[in-house]
Amino acid sequence: MNFRLLAVGDVVSERGVDMLARALPDLKRQREIDFAVVNGENADGVGIHPRQADAIFAAGADVITLGNHTWNRLQIAKYLENHDRILRPANYTRQVPGRGFGVFEAPSGVRVGVLNLIGRTSMDPNFDNPFPTALRLLRDADCDIAVADFHAEATSEKGAMAWYLDGKLSALWGTHTHVPTADLQILPGGTGFVTDLGMTGPVRSVLGIRPELAINRFLGGLPARYEAASGPCKLESVLFTIDVDTRRCVDLERVDLFDPEEA
Repeated sequence: MNFRLLAVGDVVSERGVDMLARALPDLKRQREIDFAVVNGENADGVGIHPRQADAIFAAGADVITLGNHTWNRLQIAKYLENHDRILRPANYTRQVPGRGFGVFEAPSGVRVGVLNLIGRTSMDPNFDNPFPTALRLLRDADCDIAVADFHAEATSEKGAMAWYLDGKLSALWGTHTHVPTADLQILPGGTGFVTDLGMTGPVRSVLGIRPELAINRFLGGLPARYEAASGPCKLESVLFTIDVDTRRCVDLERVDLFDPEEA
């Protein structure tokens, strides 16, 4: 049995949430997608509010993953405790709310284990080591297939994690850098891998924000609150096809959608 799982790149700002709401329902129907995992940690620019999480679920996400901006909007803390389909990185300290791994039943009956991890290279080094954390959580996971969102800065760390978990996951994708990569591959053990999904949000931007705000930062200007760019939006994602019987990825492809005026 083939299972089709869509992994959607970081949703940036309310404009990204709106793009997801407009694009994801039709995409799931047209491509016969069984399960969708959406990274939502930038839905409020930096962080996510409960209302934005609700909107992402309403758009068709089965699971929301987060990252280094999880706690930029502390209103999400109680939501994480009360909603098991939103994950924060598993290698945060155990003192914070929420969970980083869950098993979820898809409409087809397939039990999908979803793991959310965060890298340490060029990030906050205070996180637990994601490599042994992943092995610990996957060792006794009771699921038909397991996949992971690795929210990390360094491409080398993402690639090393994919090879480390090859054969233990059906798919691993990277998030955080907001720039889609062209290295889609199936590793020898059957793990489908891409270094970064990309993002969902404004096209004419620097990682989703107004270009002049990013330029100001690199010129040494005064700090300013990031604001979403105007103009057309995009949705960037990767579709993984997984053989449930063998737990191996058998195909993966980029699925990138753009507002009509940008086509």
